[in-house]
Parts: sequence; structure tokens; C-alpha cells
Amino acid sequence: MRDPNFERAVVLLVQHTNQGALGLVVNREATVRVGEVVTHLELPSSAPRLQRPALWGGPVERGAGFVLYKGLAPEGWTAGTVAVSPSKERLAALIGAGAEFHLCLGYAGWGPGQLDRELEEGSWVHVDAAPELIFDTPIAERYDRALAKLGVPAEMLFMTPISE
Repeated sequence: MRDPNFERAVVLLVQHTNQGALGLVVNREATVRVGEVVTHLELPSSAPRLQRPALWGGPVERGAGFVLYKGLAPEGWTAGTVAVSPSKERLAALIGAGAEFHLCLGYAGWGPGQLDRELEEGSWVHVDAAPELIFDTPIAERYDRALAKLGVPAEMLFMTPISE
């Protein structure tokens, strides 16, 4: 893809309607650590897991935060069994419970019909949302593992770039 924001990106698509789509890149680290965000939000920040980098969720609204965890999201979206919440309170609850989560900063967004056109052009391939890909697979391996779910090695994939 010609857009460097999405070259070899694994995007968790969390909403796709006639009004547009929203997704989160789950295989790129942000330059900010989770603990820095938690401290900025004035939440308890003593857990060791907070020292890992947040995920770079995409180029749109880089200050927007989304927490990903296993389960259902009563105040957000659910993609398969991956819950996505924009709630600061959900983040605090997950930290307090010692639960596994990822924090994404920013997101990928598409206008009405845009993602549908890009899919038709061959700019994206689709695999079902898989919590093991997001929570159990090292970030550097997520792209290749996502393609492996399709039975396609990365070196065999040729994608048509988005029309400019």
C-alpha cells in the first residue's frame, strides 16, 4: 500500500457501517508508554505492565485512547471476543483487576463507502478477529500470523495500492 501508515498493518476493524468505518492498528508500538498515559489521566500507575509501550492505533486523533481486552464491551465495541472501549473508567478497572489489555492511541478512519472501495480494489485482506493474535502474539509477528490464518505467506501476497 502506498500509504506508509498502513504498510504491513494489522487493523482490528471495530465498526463498519454506511456512515464509515473505524479500526485500530494492533501491530505498531507508539512512542508513549502506557504508564505515561495512565499518569496523565490521573489513574493509579504502579503496575509493572504499564511500562510497556502503548499501541499506535492509527493516524486519526492520536490523543484518542481505546483499551482492548478479552470479553464484551458494554460501552464500546466488540470484534469477535475482543472488546474495545474508549472509557477511562474501563482502563482503570482493568488496571485495578490486573487484567490483560492493550492501550491504542489514535485510530484509522474511513468515510462512507471508502473502506468498501478499498476492499474491492484489493488494498486490504480480511481475517476474523482473533484474541490470540492481539494478546498472545508478539507485535513483530502479528502481520505474518494474520496472513498465515489465510494460508498465505507474506512474501506471496501482492496487494493493489489504493488509487490516489
